Amino acid sequence: MPDPASPPDTRSQHLDSASHRDFAWAIPVMRAGYAGRGLVYLLVGGASLWSIWHGGEAEGTGEAMSRLQGALGTAVLVLIALGMFAYAIWRAVDSIWDLEDYGSSAKGLIARAGMLTTGLVHLGLGGLAITVLLGRHDGLGKTELVNRLLAAPAGQAAAGIAGALTLGAGAYYLHKAWSEGYRGHLKGNPATLHLNLVLKAGMAAHGAVIAIIGLLMVQAAAYASSHAAGGIGTAFDWLQDKTYGQILVTLLCIGLLGFAVVCFVNAIWRIVPKADDRGIQSLRDLLNS
Repeated sequence: MPDPASPPDTRSQHLDSASHRDFAWAIPVMRAGYAGRGLVYLLVGGASLWSIWHGGEAEGTGEAMSRLQGALGTAVLVLIALGMFAYAIWRAVDSIWDLEDYGSSAKGLIARAGMLTTGLVHLGLGGLAITVLLGRHDGLGKTELVNRLLAAPAGQAAAGIAGALTLGAGAYYLHKAWSEGYRGHLKGNPATLHLNLVLKAGMAAHGAVIAIIGLLMVQAAAYASSHAAGGIGTAFDWLQDKTYGQILVTLLCIGLLGFAVVCFVNAIWRIVPKADDRGIQSLRDLLNS
């Protein structure tokens, strides 16, 4: 999400007027959500690299979840589902109560609307984990959704807008990686300091995947065909067809493991301005000191 739009003095006044104890209950929800998100990317990146190592192809989220078998696999799927639902709740709570103090300016409202959108996406991932647990996943979910959207009245335009927004989100994450904008959201300590390059690479990989998904959605809208649209698996397939595709996909999978680290680091050391004690030093402050 973008940096808060409020001027520093206004932001400080907002934070001084709020008691962190009022929102302390949101911290465990946030931690569970980011941990679940980290599990998803650890699974996708790890399963894809394993498949590539054994002569197969990188896999999407549903396919990677379907690999989980036995009691351990069931436990991981349950943890992922709970984590995704927690993340969806966290994004809604964060947006409604503005726990990260983005404010009510145009920029702040866009950031808070983006939280609700990402919350809905992860709510869907939680549902996907449940369908895999129940043995009902057929791997066609996202493509089928795009098909239905394109078939609806004004669906082609809606798909194009959704794709453009997704492409913009990917560009935002790439910018966040380049500018290291994530540093202001993390507590500054030796662990986050030494992981900074991993966080930067992981954020960039996540942005690349989101941007590819958005590009494919725009193409699907332009040609009224959902053939190329989908999620992470479709993005892998698209990249695989390019020059040095196998190398690019492998690097992207490694990058997604880096984004799993981003999520786990956020689960442990993310700063929530309205719910944490005042005066916590961020990673940005530490690097600038």
